[in-house]
Amino acid sequence: MSTLINATIQTFKAKIEELVKDLHGLAIRIGHEELAKTVSDLRNRIHEPFMFVIVGEVKAGKSSFINALLATGREITRVAPQPMTDTIQQILYGEEEETIVVNPHLKKILLPVEILREIAIVDTPGTNTIIAHHQEITESFIPASDLIVFVFEAKNPYRQSAWEFFDFIHTDWLKKVIFVLQQKDLMPEEDLAVNLNGVRDYARKKGIPEPIIFAVSAKAEQEGDLEASGFGSLRDYIHQNITGGQAPYLKLVNNLSTSRNIGDRIAKGLADRKLQWEADTAFREDIHQTLIEHETRAFKQVNLLVENLLAGYDRITRQKGQELSEGLSFFSLLRRSFTAIFSRSTSVKEWLNDLATSLEQELNNELRQKLTGSVEDLADSIQQMAKVVDLKIRNSRTILRDDHDLFSDIAEKRINVLRELQDAFAQFISQTENFADAKLFPDKSSISPNIATGSGLAVVGLILSAVTQGAVFDVTGGVLTAIGLIFAGATASIKRRKIIGGYETEVAKGRNRIESDVTDKLRTYISHLKHKIEANFWRFDSLLEQEAVAIAGIEQDYTALAERITQLEKELSKLG
Repeated sequence: MSTLINATIQTFKAKIEELVKDLHGLAIRIGHEELAKTVSDLRNRIHEPFMFVIVGEVKAGKSSFINALLATGREITRVAPQPMTDTIQQILYGEEEETIVVNPHLKKILLPVEILREIAIVDTPGTNTIIAHHQEITESFIPASDLIVFVFEAKNPYRQSAWEFFDFIHTDWLKKVIFVLQQKDLMPEEDLAVNLNGVRDYARKKGIPEPIIFAVSAKAEQEGDLEASGFGSLRDYIHQNITGGQAPYLKLVNNLSTSRNIGDRIAKGLADRKLQWEADTAFREDIHQTLIEHETRAFKQVNLLVENLLAGYDRITRQKGQELSEGLSFFSLLRRSFTAIFSRSTSVKEWLNDLATSLEQELNNELRQKLTGSVEDLADSIQQMAKVVDLKIRNSRTILRDDHDLFSDIAEKRINVLRELQDAFAQFISQTENFADAKLFPDKSSISPNIATGSGLAVVGLILSAVTQGAVFDVTGGVLTAIGLIFAGATASIKRRKIIGGYETEVAKGRNRIESDVTDKLRTYISHLKHKIEANFWRFDSLLEQEAVAIAGIEQDYTALAERITQLEKELSKLG
């Protein structure tokens, strides 16, 4: 029967080892070196005996406790008047006694002591030095431990560093803990009872409903007073719950529990990472939609600007067309020709010239006036587009911070990309060349000195004014030239219908050109500017794409591992 149980244990051990191997691959994939080392150490210790990790503050009597527990009749761990805070000692079974120095902070002691065939003991530095200086204990031994023995000085079991380390062990790693009050021989029975109750209350408040507590005296044990030492009840507990045949099974349960814990940490970290990606994706979509909305709003303002221009253009050209029509009537022409013979009244030629000049002046005045207010509104809209984007960048939401448990490197990378985006965009909106599209100014000499020496958003109004006025007055100039030629050709032979038709044709051409040229130039300007703003996000967009792929891959691997852990937990529960 024992052979069958042992074979089953070995089968489970192989399955758990394979699981931990894959978990190690996942830890490497997420790029967290410390977690990968923790999982690697867990895998390496699957075949080690049941591991006791002894923790407690300096001078709590840990070394004396271990020497008494092993009962070899000699000192295994050093007991010195000065605190031994520099080394972790792992005590293992060996056919011959040997001390192996692994590194300056870790040594292995091999002893031919029978109890060490089933358990291994790790003697740690004081809890007031572990977290700050001894990553070996927190990264290697705690995750792979099977039982944590908290040793307190019986006179004062309330020291802060010990209970802070308890929080790390119990909350972060969900490790099973027993409490030992050492040096009980230094206290009256009633005071010891008070401190035993105090530790019990502390433990319950911290989430252990039925804490297991022993009061011992290593001194009494080593002096042979076995009844007074308290070690008998402790050894009975170890035998009944661990060395009496339960150790291999408990080792499997602990390894699987630690794998679950590491998996849960990865899942929690991944959830944070995914939330950040979702927030960044929403932020990026918000930027995109903001640009579209502002572009649409600016296009509407362009339409209003053009409608305003055309209304002024139509009013002036219609009025002058009416004057032309009336002036070219038979009786008007006859009167003008007759009176010009006997007086200094204007001839038909002079009258047409005056009409063309008047048309030019009134058109220029009307269109300039219309452009002034409209351009300011459009410029304000474009400036707002850039300012809103700038503000959104600066207020982007950070969930994954650079002190994150698992993904601090990803968080830092994101923060750097975002900071570069902020700096690049601030520089972008300050530089004139990003707003003064060269295609709008094929002749550089036409650029106003104010535009050439201005900066970024401050010159948008000047740029739009130059663009619109250039487009409008190029068109009107061509219209007026064509009308002037029509009028000039009218002096030799007056053909009223032909002159009026030519005038109306040129006016209509001019109207169509103003509508198309100004609309196209302004809409193109706005769209180009929108695309330029979007281009600032290329690194951020690249990061989002990379994150989407990475998160999906990690999620897939984690889900498969979590399902295997659940299945093994079910199978192992039947064995227990």
